[in-house]
Amino acid sequence: MRRSAVRGAGVGAPLAPEESAPQAPRQQVDRQPESPVEVLRTEFPFQLPRGYVDEQGTVHRDGVMRLSTARDELIPLRDVRVQENPAFLSVVLLGRVITRLGTLAFVHDGVVENMFASDLAFLQDFYRQINAEGHTRAAVNCPHCSEPFEVELGGSRLGES
Repeated sequence: MRRSAVRGAGVGAPLAPEESAPQAPRQQVDRQPESPVEVLRTEFPFQLPRGYVDEQGTVHRDGVMRLSTARDELIPLRDVRVQENPAFLSVVLLGRVITRLGTLAFVHDGVVENMFASDLAFLQDFYRQINAEGHTRAAVNCPHCSEPFEVELGGSRLGES
């Protein structure tokens, strides 16, 4: 007499392997290894060379800039200050994409407008670097030793992709 593996099991309990219904032959499925999910980095930390000095004399150097959207580049074009002086475009644009600067509660174009010129130049270059996603670098070979390396090509003016 053979013991049942499902003794004491209720209705609907799985059958023991030797008592289960015959199964159809399994088909071999060619599966590609799952690739890791790509995460898009949208915020980038920076540190200003000099720092923004607020009304109380506090220096703010550490900040975060987010990737720019098409809207970020289009909205400033309607700004009267930009229409009167196209050089103001970068100030308005940077005021939109800088999400944090030191302990300031809110970063806007007025903050960017009152930054030192060296900090403004740094932010313009940083903006180009994070929004170009590598398009400003080119792979080249050394003419003397043929060793490969990358060079920074620079970019167009801020806001002109």
